[in-house]
Amino acid sequence: MGEFEDEYTAALEGELKEIRGALVNDTIAMLGPAEPICLGATATVADAVTAMLARRQAGVLVTDAAGRLTGIFTERDVLTRVVGRGLDARTTPLAQVMTANPDALAAGDRIASAVHAMSVEGYRTIPLVDAGQRPAGVVTVNDVIRWLAGLFPEAILNLPPGGARLKRPEDVDAG
Repeated sequence: MGEFEDEYTAALEGELKEIRGALVNDTIAMLGPAEPICLGATATVADAVTAMLARRQAGVLVTDAAGRLTGIFTERDVLTRVVGRGLDARTTPLAQVMTANPDALAAGDRIASAVHAMSVEGYRTIPLVDAGQRPAGVVTVNDVIRWLAGLFPEAILNLPPGGARLKRPEDVDAG
């Protein structure tokens, strides 16, 4: 390898160590979690979908009378538990189609915990709760991706698909 390649490789290795450190040390609060949409279990699917569309969020958190998290209802649930079963969104209560007692994290938990829940459990939306189990926010896969992209140096983010070097103007992916 030449001198340039050695320097580039060393810089890249340093960046990767920084990213690993950030993943383990940064808290979920750094992701800028969204304010959750909270509804009661008797609210209808139509109410939830209307709120999700208005706030451009992928789910709602279901709370009890004391404001504690009791469930989550997401866009995936709309497809699999409502439309997939032929239920009427105007009359179906969230209690019938939500995921009860969902796993939740706190804003002070490490980002690595959220990434683990997303990769191992397949969650795309994770509720955040306070010490009293009241909703405090939601974190999504998109939040994690934006955070990760901010950690990478510009040279990495601008590599062409597949990591190959572009040689001709017609090779440029303008999509």
